[in-house]
Formats: sequence, structure tokens, C-alpha cells
Amino acid sequence: MLYRDFATQEAIDREYDPMRGRDPAELLAGWQSRSEVVREQGRVACDVAYGPTLAERMDIYHAARDDAPIHLFFHGGYWRSLGHREFGFVAEGLVAAGISVAVVNYALCPTVAFGELVRQARAAVAWVRSNGATLGVDASRLSVSGHSAGGHLAAMLLATDWAGEYGLPDDLIGGALCVSGLYDLRPFPWSWLQPKLQLTSRDVADYSPLFLPYRVPAPVQLVAGGEESAEFARQMQAHAEHLEAHGAAVSHELMPGDDHFSILDHYAPGGRFVQRIAAFHSI
Repeated sequence: MLYRDFATQEAIDREYDPMRGRDPAELLAGWQSRSEVVREQGRVACDVAYGPTLAERMDIYHAARDDAPIHLFFHGGYWRSLGHREFGFVAEGLVAAGISVAVVNYALCPTVAFGELVRQARAAVAWVRSNGATLGVDASRLSVSGHSAGGHLAAMLLATDWAGEYGLPDDLIGGALCVSGLYDLRPFPWSWLQPKLQLTSRDVADYSPLFLPYRVPAPVQLVAGGEESAEFARQMQAHAEHLEAHGAAVSHELMPGDDHFSILDHYAPGGRFVQRIAAFHSI
């Protein structure tokens, strides 16, 4: 077997191909259009640098109040495609709820090694935490979420030794929402993604949240779509059990009727993800 009960790459690819029945061009065009509208209508600082490389940028969508809490969103794309500009639409509902939002860009595989994506995600959080006053946000009230590959990155933030590696409080993250995330990287070296990801066995061990300690005392919510493949649900369940065993306040939920992409609609104004993130900040 290559991974669990999967004997062939084809079997793994079927379970980890969220585009089944979807038109990628149509999805992308819709996200771009919605994001452009949100940028046109809001108060947005585009391409704010959080690190020295060109990829290390974020768009910050400001709530009405300058002392609003800040939420960092990490986009999906299986670690090898897309960027922050396509996902500005996730900020609309949160901004309306009084939460500023940083939609984070990061470098992609194979341009950089897989571990560099994790480093950049951590750098984004550390930079926002240290620069809240300059940004016009209350960085002491910080939460994170991510979708798909971004859900993986959000989970990696919870496995970070913030005090030991960054000199920051271990409780700097007030809550995390991981949407359709991947927490066990073991299937991907056997998948269609490997030519892009170039994962090593060391990468799988070092960057699978399922095998890492839970270090941040924050509530965690894991969600996946009820119409996604069984592997997305299984990974969510396994990671929920892992976090619970490490003492985390964790919940997990399959959202009926949602596939890998429609689940993002819960970031819309008044949506369920907006309500959950607002609850992290007692809003």
C-alpha cells in the first residue's frame, strides 16, 4: 500500500482532487470579480510587505474602527497555485462585523521548498503581532483561518513555538478556523501534486500537523464540506482527535451540502464563519 488502504496513485488522486465536477476557470473568475468589488468598496492597504521577498505580501481590509481585532486568512491552492488577490472576498463579512482582515500571500512550490511556505505563514503572524499599532489594528486580538492548503498552514501556526522561536506570547492567536484542511501529508508524495510539491520524508514528518504538538492555547474549529471526498472528512476527524488528546478546545463539523469551494461562501456577511470568528473576539 502507498498510504493507508490506497494501493495506487489513481486511487489517491481521486480522493484528493477537489475539482471533480467543477470548472476551475469559472471558479477563479468568480473569486476575482467578488474580490475586486470588495477592494473597490472598502478601505484596503494592498501589498503590505511582511518580509523581504516579493511573495511576502498581504492585503489588509480595514474595519471602521482603528482598534479593531485582526484576522489573518491563508488561501488554498494546494501549496502550488493562487494568491491573495483572488481571496479578498472573504474579508467582506468580517469587516462588516468589525474585524480587520489580512489576506496573506506566500510563495508557492516548486519555486520554493515546502518548508518555506510554513516559515512565511509564521512570519506573517509574527509581523502583524509586532506591528499592530502601525497597521491601525489591535494585534493583541488576533485570529487565523485558512482554506485547504491554507487550512494546513493555519494548523501549523498552532504547532509553533512562538515564545522559543519568536519571543512572542504562546497565546498570541485567539482562535483558529481550519476549513477543508490537510493535516497528514503522507498521501501527497504519491499523488499528482508531487512534481510541484517535491515533498521529502522529512517534510512529511516536520510539516504534518497531525504529528506535531499543539502549542497554542486557542480554541480550534475544524470544518469540511459534506460533499467533499471521504479523505477530507477523515483528515478532519483524525486531527480533531489529535488536538483533543493534546488538550485543545476543539470542535469539528461536516457542513451539509458544501463542496470544497462552496464552503467559502460561509465567509459572506452574516455567514457562519463570520459568526465563529467574531466569537473568537467576543464580538
